[in-house]
Amino acid sequence: MDLYLLAELKTISLKVTTVDMQKPPPDFRTNFEATHPPILIDNGLAILENEKIERHIMKSVPGGHNLFVQDKEVASLIENLYSKLKLVLVRKDEQKSAALRAHLGRIDGLLERRGTRFLTGDTMCCFDCELMPRLQHIRVAGKYFVDFEIPTSFRALWRYMYHMYQLDAFTQSCPADQDIINHYKLQQLSAKGLVLTPTPTLQRKELPTDVALKMKKHEELETPTFTTSIPIDVSENSNAE
Repeated sequence: MDLYLLAELKTISLKVTTVDMQKPPPDFRTNFEATHPPILIDNGLAILENEKIERHIMKSVPGGHNLFVQDKEVASLIENLYSKLKLVLVRKDEQKSAALRAHLGRIDGLLERRGTRFLTGDTMCCFDCELMPRLQHIRVAGKYFVDFEIPTSFRALWRYMYHMYQLDAFTQSCPADQDIINHYKLQQLSAKGLVLTPTPTLQRKELPTDVALKMKKHEELETPTFTTSIPIDVSENSNAE
């Protein structure tokens, strides 16, 4: 998302190529073998791994250093959010859901206290590029698998999400709801020792009925959907700013 933002600010020219890792094109296999995306290619130089890509953006990409700010409070606050989501998705458990809600509440409190559009100010930074995709996964996957919803009482958090939804940098880099859901379905299969093959069969174990139904539901969806709506009362509050 960092690069999408820099492209939106017109500091770089960005071209994104998606790769089906089940059937990667020959030139991808030749150059990168089994390396999984993301891969950044800058003037012919290929940078692999997230941390190295971030370091390259910060040091070598025009305007990149402006995204990387120091804020220990924010860094600590968003650090374990994703791990709490993964615990919630294991199975419906009110205690784990309450822990995730409490964590979101602390983020809401920080945004309310600071009164800024984004986490560290009125311009985006690297922390926003980390937080918003996680919030989207919480919103989409949490609702789908365990009926978890971000409380509408977290008004500052919803205002934050509203502002993020207005940015091309987010909407262009955000995966469809179906892709987010399918990502976690595949994780669940892997955790249960199930292996998908090119045929409609599974090796090692049979596919549980509940997982099979959800996979079938994904296959039947025709048009990708993107959840970017905001609860009415929060949206009106945001528009009034």
